[in-house]
Amino acid sequence: MAKEKTPVTAAVRLLRQSGLPFTDHLYDYEEKGGTAVSSRELGVDEHCVIKTLIMEDERKNPLIVLMHGDRQVSSRELARIMGVKAISACSPETANRHSGYLVGGTSPFGTRKPMPVFMEETILALPKIYLNGGKRGYLVGMNPEDVAQLLRPTLVSVAV
Repeated sequence: MAKEKTPVTAAVRLLRQSGLPFTDHLYDYEEKGGTAVSSRELGVDEHCVIKTLIMEDERKNPLIVLMHGDRQVSSRELARIMGVKAISACSPETANRHSGYLVGGTSPFGTRKPMPVFMEETILALPKIYLNGGKRGYLVGMNPEDVAQLLRPTLVSVAV
């Protein structure tokens, strides 16, 4: 792949402002390819590629869930932990509106609206993780402890 210019997104601006170290990883984005494509393109384990999911409770209150690329979220268990009736994925249009990013390029950093963040607790055990940097085809590599320091997520065990 030809050397591309690193995008400057709201996520990148926030990361630079925070002073936390991160690495840039550009890849050829494939529509609906998900973390399987990004992990293959970067040559990393899909378990280390973290999905940023925009979800909502029954009252339409948005939230962010950070989950391993090779796992799914138990929305029933997350709702139980949160003390709400139900959690569901937002439509792509709603997710775009809440986050300010296009689905497939959603970053947990620099979202349009502040939202509570829930992180699968086993993510912290990984030496390095890859999250979306705010643009399709662009991930940032970070230490998961630094991600937790910046986002202050609620740690949960909801992976299936």
